[in-house]
Amino acid sequence: MASLSSGSSRENKAGFWKKNSSVPGSIKPVYGAQHPPPQSNINMPSGRQIKKDEKAKHNKKDAFHEFENKTSDAWDDGDDDLIQMANLKLSLKDVHTSAKVVLDNHSKKANSLQKQQLEDNAASNNKGLNSPQSYNSNHHHPHHYHGGPGLGVRLNSGGYQPPKMTSIRYVTNTAPDREATKIDKFKALFAEPSLDLSDLRQLCWSGIPKAVRPTAWKILSGYLPTAADRRQETLERKRKEYFGYIDQYYETRYQDLHEETFRQIHIDIPRMNPLIPIFQQLVVQDIFERILYIWAIRHPASGYVQGINDLVTPFFVVFLSEYIENDIEVENCDLTELPQSTRDLIEADSFWCMSKLLDGIQDNYTFAQPGIQMKVNALRELIKRIDAPLFHHLERQGVEFLQFSFRWMNNLLMREIPLRCTIRLWDTYQSEINGFADFHLYVCAAFLKRFSEDALREQDFQGILMLLQNLPTLHWKDKEISELLAEAYKLKYMFADAPRHLLLKS
Repeated sequence: MASLSSGSSRENKAGFWKKNSSVPGSIKPVYGAQHPPPQSNINMPSGRQIKKDEKAKHNKKDAFHEFENKTSDAWDDGDDDLIQMANLKLSLKDVHTSAKVVLDNHSKKANSLQKQQLEDNAASNNKGLNSPQSYNSNHHHPHHYHGGPGLGVRLNSGGYQPPKMTSIRYVTNTAPDREATKIDKFKALFAEPSLDLSDLRQLCWSGIPKAVRPTAWKILSGYLPTAADRRQETLERKRKEYFGYIDQYYETRYQDLHEETFRQIHIDIPRMNPLIPIFQQLVVQDIFERILYIWAIRHPASGYVQGINDLVTPFFVVFLSEYIENDIEVENCDLTELPQSTRDLIEADSFWCMSKLLDGIQDNYTFAQPGIQMKVNALRELIKRIDAPLFHHLERQGVEFLQFSFRWMNNLLMREIPLRCTIRLWDTYQSEINGFADFHLYVCAAFLKRFSEDALREQDFQGILMLLQNLPTLHWKDKEISELLAEAYKLKYMFADAPRHLLLKS
């Protein structure tokens, strides 16, 4: 197996692009995610419908422009700039043209607004008003959102200092007594000569103990076989295969054909999980760059699309937990202390499991992202039937589902909930057949319905959008995710076999 130094230096890469790019740091379209500028005549209604909707559409546009001028998503500055989507009526016929508008505006957020927001947050911190403990999730106001996952503070904005480094604590293979019985069940299942996947799914649906989660995820994703005697051989072969790709293809990242793809990956990596210090370590960023680049050039139908970078994170953290006990969400442990050989194993396993996940949802990331368009449309129809008051409230205020749920679909809710909750959620997604493609829709519906009363209290466009883009989930734990999943499970069995209730099933 090839050994990779942590040192592919990001500074050298930045210097290369400074010499070879006219606008360093600007975001350009990447092949597979290239979206031509929207034509001026797209999605224009005709006849009496123009007269009927002209005033409403004008008001929607004005409201959304005003909202955009007052807010800035500091997590992924530019990723959610949907400023033109208020003009678009979502339909399957217009899936390509509407997506062009969504994804062609990644870098229009005003830096001055972001700076002002950080200054406001700093002022609140000085007064003791911005601590997570003081946040009241039952009292919402458009100007009072400071800490939700969708509004993370960028480390490179200068307003955040990571915690001090802590030493790595290696796994000791001891588990809490309350988990011991369940862990024994998992181990007995893993030891069976030919594991029954349905039994494993049933055991995993309600959550997987940390000690056995890495093995369970590898089997559920299809990376490891169900036959016990073939698993070690499969691991060794697939890890060797991944590093063969590194040796063969990674040097091509500066070639003209692939340079823009790698450049976009290089830009996006530091933006991931900005409040989790481990992801700001160069050794980790280099791992993610290799994983994403190799995946992109092996999947030219989509290439690299912003949002895919987030999907590596849960796998990386779970497979890291196989070796260390540190709480990745709050500790700044130095991963250079881990042996290179161990980091290589984590990298290869993360690549293959992410690849398996994306195989099932690749239409989310092909040209015009039709999978996301269809899921947003299906979510709209589902909410219309399960929560009519909320649906009509959003309609009256001119709030389009695409304006808040595009990110929910593109990033699988990872920007809306803490990482620990994403990992618990993925226990269930991987226990469901096509969980990431199909069950996710019902989770999103349950997620929106959970905040229905809060949204109904907001009486203007700006208040609703600010709430829905920055929901108060910072302190969520397994309990809240379990409640969300229970509601999603009910919705699945109410609507999954009734296609008339949805315009299109994913």
